[in-house]
Amino acid sequence: MDYDRIETRAVHGGERRPGPEGSVVYPIYQGTVYSVPSGTDYHDLRYIRLNSTPSQSYLHDKLAALEGAEAGLATASGMAAISTALHSVLRSGDHLLVGDCLYGGTHDFLTHHAADFGWDVTFIDPHRPDTWEAARTPRTKAVLVETITNPLVRVGMLPEVAEFARANGLVSLIDNTFATPVNFRPVAAGFDLVLHSATKYLNGHSDIVAGAIVGRAEHVERARTTSNHFGGSLDPHAGFLLARGLKTLALRVRAQNENALRLAEFLAGRTEIAQVNHPGLTSHPDHERAAALLDGFGGMLSIRPVGGVAAAQKLIDALRLPFDAPSLGGVESLITRPAATSHAGMSEHDRLALGVTDDLVRISVGVESPEDLIADFDQALATL
Repeated sequence: MDYDRIETRAVHGGERRPGPEGSVVYPIYQGTVYSVPSGTDYHDLRYIRLNSTPSQSYLHDKLAALEGAEAGLATASGMAAISTALHSVLRSGDHLLVGDCLYGGTHDFLTHHAADFGWDVTFIDPHRPDTWEAARTPRTKAVLVETITNPLVRVGMLPEVAEFARANGLVSLIDNTFATPVNFRPVAAGFDLVLHSATKYLNGHSDIVAGAIVGRAEHVERARTTSNHFGGSLDPHAGFLLARGLKTLALRVRAQNENALRLAEFLAGRTEIAQVNHPGLTSHPDHERAAALLDGFGGMLSIRPVGGVAAAQKLIDALRLPFDAPSLGGVESLITRPAATSHAGMSEHDRLALGVTDDLVRISVGVESPEDLIADFDQALATL
């Protein structure tokens, strides 16, 4: 049965009814190996590394249902999802177009390792479709963008990216980690593959590391074959926790959408803050596009306090609710300076070119009371 509303899909999509032994909660199949019927294809053997055990198949179906996709695959981390997906669509000598503002790990992977694999990479501005054709070559095979960029929370011309890829025979990939399928469904917008760091919002409780690849069945199956050879499969117990987290995704993300917007509006009115980046603010350069494309503006924002790095660190130290920690998407609020954490692997030149300054502070807003969060920031700002 198909469910149109994301709240119901998160709970019931991909479920077995009834589950084994009549279970309501699908059990963990911790076993590594299973009996093999004669004539079974190698990639269809039931084996954890081959992503084919009952626990894994169940999780894959839930991930696909959540994004409205044909198929899904869980991986050992978000970077495993990104690297596996790219290896499944690119060969030596191929060319990749990629958005120019990326999570630091993705940027590092491409700038440090793409040449090792024989890939050429060209960074493009997802806001400038008039420049994309000039960047494309006869060897271009794919394009990768982020729904909401990390950490400047920009929103590019996403349907146009998917259409450009389709018109030119390219595989379109999008990292939907920041938006989640609650706020944006890339498959419906025309993307071939959707990637997640499931460590973040999909799980939502800061207690596992996982990734996800969902999309068109032919592309996901190629990614599964690649993952089978690289060995980046997800442990069944971590998969159980991820499936459990998915069931409350819509509730958590809706609360985080509201809390982040309220906090962003509060901070935008403070003289101690020089800049607030959140697509829900009318001052954000992509606000109108985000309002048209997204069902919510997300739980992430970034700010630059007046007074530079010293003020940024003083603010972080004075806060009592958000943890000073990297990562994002959990029920608890987190705060960090990307230059020192998520984007620390980038060169200073590349970071500054993207606008990831040393004093930029990224905030992952949790599900606490918005009044308590605002009061905490109010007292911390008073120390600056």
